[in-house]
Amino acid sequence: MGERERRVVTAPMEARAGDGDGGTARTLSGYAALYNSETRIANFREVIAPGAFRSALKRGDDVRGLFNHNPDHVLGRTAAGTLRLSEDARGLRYELDLPDTQLGRDLWTSVRRGDVSQSSFAFTVEAQAWQDESTAVPLRVIKDVRLYDVSAVTYPAYDETSVAARGYVEALQADVARLAARASWQAQAATLRAKAAMVDVCGRRRH
Repeated sequence: MGERERRVVTAPMEARAGDGDGGTARTLSGYAALYNSETRIANFREVIAPGAFRSALKRGDDVRGLFNHNPDHVLGRTAAGTLRLSEDARGLRYELDLPDTQLGRDLWTSVRRGDVSQSSFAFTVEAQAWQDESTAVPLRVIKDVRLYDVSAVTYPAYDETSVAARGYVEALQADVARLAARASWQAQAATLRAKAAMVDVCGRRRH
């Protein structure tokens, strides 16, 4: 399994109130990720391919709703039904029922005021591809992920993107290893052909 990464989306976050058990239910909703939205990260570009979350949703990854990806600030969970995830043509959409706690009430107020307006998700890559590798800024296409959390965030954070950069280097190293293995196989085959040429049709070695 790969190392955990995080990405932020700038799509608007919605806050709505409704009737809940014993009081007013407060729900945040929005997109944690957008498909085909190219982002420049360090020395490469990145897009999330449509369907990248399909396996995670089908598998039922137990995803937490957090604030700033802090595991001490749990706001909801898919296993509890307080966080609901779905995908559409635009990307990964979430609905998060905020708890009636100080954190939940404070976040609700911050979102309504516009102080907190961005969403993020934490993931590890299950499948990816690199394109435009001959250019100065290659393109990373994320095709399948494992989900860990969806978070309301104060600041965009891309400090984990060195993980993706290392992934690119590892992909290049794997290509080099495959080429080296192929070259070794070709050298062995050439040696065998040369030995075969030393044997006549009667199976006797020439002198």
